[in-house]
Amino acid sequence: MKPTRSFASDNNAGVHPAVIKAISAVNQGHVVGYGDDPYSESAVKLFKRHFGKDIEVFFVFNGTAANCLSLKAFTNSYHAVICAESAHIYVDECGAPEKFTGCKLIPLPTNDGKLTVEAVHSAYHGIGDQHHVQPRVISITQATEVGTVYKPDEIRQLARFAHDHNMFLHVDGARIANAAASLGLNLRQATRDLGVDVLSFGATKNGAMGAEAVVFFPTASPQSAVPKTGVPHFSPVLREVGITDFKFYRKQGMQLASKMRFISAQFEALLKNDLWLRNAQHSNRMAQLLKRELSKIPQVKTVYEVEANGVFAYIPHQAIAKLQKRYFFYMWDEKSSVMRWMCSWDTTASDVKQFAGFLRSTIEPNHRKS
Repeated sequence: MKPTRSFASDNNAGVHPAVIKAISAVNQGHVVGYGDDPYSESAVKLFKRHFGKDIEVFFVFNGTAANCLSLKAFTNSYHAVICAESAHIYVDECGAPEKFTGCKLIPLPTNDGKLTVEAVHSAYHGIGDQHHVQPRVISITQATEVGTVYKPDEIRQLARFAHDHNMFLHVDGARIANAAASLGLNLRQATRDLGVDVLSFGATKNGAMGAEAVVFFPTASPQSAVPKTGVPHFSPVLREVGITDFKFYRKQGMQLASKMRFISAQFEALLKNDLWLRNAQHSNRMAQLLKRELSKIPQVKTVYEVEANGVFAYIPHQAIAKLQKRYFFYMWDEKSSVMRWMCSWDTTASDVKQFAGFLRSTIEPNHRKS
């Protein structure tokens, strides 16, 4: 029998008890639907407390929708979105971004899941040429699909390049909580203050039942992205690009919840007393513990820096089948025998040590604990 906890995905974890309690608490009486209720209003206020009073936030059901709708807000069908070749929008969303936006995705190779200004610059060409798609958005994932985390200056440089070239910076923040916790930053410092234009804010992987949000930030003017004063100027024209129409995109995208309060309540639980941060810190710590336990097995090698809640490691190919009979997880690269193991808000130290111990016994059948 497989253990009740796996390392396949933080999506596989249950819902945090505080979130369940919050959902139950709003299950009283009747309120107006589609977000015009006091619970949704309270959740929006919490977002503004974390990110700033002048943001715009829209709740949706899932991360694919958050990404697609975010990109749609800033693009026309002749535009292009530059992303890493490992990006979720390119690999794991079944062509939804292309279908919904009509845009071309331009995937770029990376060594660690992170785009660089140099790489983006290489894809920025054909501007004004009617035969070429026009680059409009840079999309990055934070934390990345391989568990690495962009440093603040790396995001700042990408934002500066985007704004200097009349583009926008989108962040797929499915694990933005883990990234912020890893960097020791609050949510605003990890996103808006670095020049991000729109954030797909992930809550589901961090203890929610099914709650994501699209958060728009005031957009720095491309002509003055790096003013001499060091204080960004904001262009009202750019700020309104896409935002005024977003409620219609959300409805057309089938993401407007009628009983919105049950989504809003989840954000209230996560944001009110920094539960988002405690959950992220815990799952990050469990990933670090897993890395340490794996380091005791000579035949196992981590292949990317462990900076959030994911561990990517090489294991001997002959151990995979036996390990998967007991534990559910995904092979990241079957050819290279690299596995992906994700820790969650409910992963325990005991879970980690039992997993690492079983892995070692699989690889070294004669190994005995000292």
